[in-house]
Amino acid sequence: MKRIALGVQYDGTAFNGYQKQPQRNTVQDRLEIALEQFARVFLPTTCAGRTDTGVHALEQVVHFDTELTRATASWVRGVNAFLPEAIAVRWAHELPELPGQEFHARFAAYARTYHYVLYNNPIRSPLLAGRAGWVFRPLDVQAMRAAARYLVGTHDFSAFRSSQCQAKSPVKQMHEVRIEHRGEAIVFTVRASAFLHHMVRNLIGSLIYVGQGRHRPEWLADVLAGRDRAEAAPTFMPDGLYLAKIDYDAKWGLPHDATSPLPWF
Repeated sequence: MKRIALGVQYDGTAFNGYQKQPQRNTVQDRLEIALEQFARVFLPTTCAGRTDTGVHALEQVVHFDTELTRATASWVRGVNAFLPEAIAVRWAHELPELPGQEFHARFAAYARTYHYVLYNNPIRSPLLAGRAGWVFRPLDVQAMRAAARYLVGTHDFSAFRSSQCQAKSPVKQMHEVRIEHRGEAIVFTVRASAFLHHMVRNLIGSLIYVGQGRHRPEWLADVLAGRDRAEAAPTFMPDGLYLAKIDYDAKWGLPHDATSPLPWF
């Protein structure tokens, strides 16, 4: 039995998130259908991190087990032949057999990175619908950067956790929060050990509150310490959220594809 990892990229606009559901309109549903059509046998997959409805991925990582012998390039070309245009396998990798160790797309990951792309212009752009969030009021990027510094470190992120979150603990290590101003786009990059349900979108919403001048940067530290979801901003739209990269130990030899964050911005 071999364990194969895939790097999967998708536009999540038309899908009900990653994880499969009864209506079968999810990225996982379409991926497993394509795998079965190519391999002629059902191959259940496990992903590194579930994404919500409308959320995209520059590089989702999944694994599956199979007794079939195929070249890695065949897995890429073969599965892509049965996938819709909005989903593509970018790479495949057969995992090495290490004594007493087994690769797992979710549990072997030690960090995850998301980008959020925000279009900041008085007038919405139909060309960015589904691909970027939109705020029409001017935003103070320096104030948002000052607020973001309070998020770095190991914290209880209950204030930014969805009521439907199933994580065992709200305590996560935030490695980095970076905010780049690129013309009319603002790109937020967050990297953490793991994320709670809706955590990134809740953080973005609160940072936008600071950028709009509704609160001072210190307010975010108070919200974080208070651990009360009702004190933070509402969950922001999913349109501009991209799962960008999953970090694994080099021993697994995974080829990462997401070298450039968002080349069209």
